[in-house]
Formats: sequence, C-alpha cells, structure tokens
Amino acid sequence: MNILAYLIPISLILGGLGLAGFVFTVKSRQYDDPKGAAERILSDEYDDRPKQ
Repeated sequence: MNILAYLIPISLILGGLGLAGFVFTVKSRQYDDPKGAAERILSDEYDDRPKQ
C-alpha cells in the first residue's frame, strides 16, 4: 500500500504535464488548418489517381 503514495502523485504530475502540453499546442495554433478541407477538395494540386 505504500507504493500508492508514490504512484498517485507521479500519475497526477504526468497527467498535468500532458494537459499542459496539449494546452500549449492549442494556444500556439498547431491544430489550425488555414486552407481547410472545403478548399482542398476543389484544388487540382493533388491527384488521387494511381500513376500508370
């Protein structure tokens, strides 16, 4: 039972670090998509057909 005294704080610290990392990436706008799927589907820049 003494091991829980170590594991619970360690898991809370790791969870807090993960949450802080996620908040940092959201605030630094890493998940924004400036072109968007609506514009990308109309573009001829990428061709999904296989090469022959």
